[in-house]
Amino acid sequence: MSKPPKPLPPPSQSFTNRKTKILSALSVPDAEYTDLSPKGSVDVEIRDLIDEINAREGLVTTSSCAGRVSVYLEGRSTGTSPQDEREEAAPAGGVRSSSAGGKGGGEWLFVSHDPISSLPPGQLERGYESLFGLVSLQGQEGGEGDEKGRMVHFKFEPMILHVLTASHCHAQKVIQAGMEAGFRETGAVSLLSRQDDDHNPVVAVRSMGLSFESLIGVEGTDGVRRAVVGRGYLDRVVRNSEKLFKENERRIGRFREALKRWFEEGPKKKDGWEDADARRERKRSEGLRRKQELEKGKQETTEKEQQSEEGGIGIILEPPEVL
Repeated sequence: MSKPPKPLPPPSQSFTNRKTKILSALSVPDAEYTDLSPKGSVDVEIRDLIDEINAREGLVTTSSCAGRVSVYLEGRSTGTSPQDEREEAAPAGGVRSSSAGGKGGGEWLFVSHDPISSLPPGQLERGYESLFGLVSLQGQEGGEGDEKGRMVHFKFEPMILHVLTASHCHAQKVIQAGMEAGFRETGAVSLLSRQDDDHNPVVAVRSMGLSFESLIGVEGTDGVRRAVVGRGYLDRVVRNSEKLFKENERRIGRFREALKRWFEEGPKKKDGWEDADARRERKRSEGLRRKQELEKGKQETTEKEQQSEEGGIGIILEPPEVL
């Protein structure tokens, strides 16, 4: 039988105070909770996951996004996008909020945390160009100086979570669960302590491998936002985002299972797999067994030699008869 996971260090009072403050902000009814992210609230798709994480001693979420598809106009000078806030952990002691316009002067044209196909039929009747705030490519001419205009991006982003942990041991378990579930870029983004005796790493659970981005439009110097691809291409990128939503949902489910296993059962056990302690004990037992077998073999050999000396050696063979 495998040994239960080793006990984790108890959370410090500083961590407990920070967790209490964060949970007080999340405890309000969904209809009353607001923040400054594009959606303005916690994503319902992962609300249960967040509750499960926050119910564990030594863990608390500071920011989250269940995954989304967006269309945004990049910043005027830097080409930055307003989705940068997803990569930022919350400030000390609270849930992260972001400005409505994001960094670099970018602008959201469309954001959905659900597949586009699940939108009400009325929103899709006029086509994707209208949904994304673009003028159709057909029958349109580019505005003067379009080569200097701002680009319009279509992007899918998978789930990302920032989890404040009570210790490096807690953080390591969250990282292992994220990696095991397919969020390959999961890692600690903050290892510095706020006090000499208080280390509370922040872990980002994320996967760049599921991200997808494509240029679909441009805003000319005349201020008109035009599609630079046809409707067939827009349909294709939308269908690709639908597939990514499904894979993202599967990985979220695997993360929930892996997190429970790492905190309640220890590492995942595969056929023939054993942890270091079990392997060490097995090797010790096998070594003792081989030693006993060797000693037993030596003892049996010694006994046979003694028996030969007592009754076998010294026997005189009669010479053959001489004819």
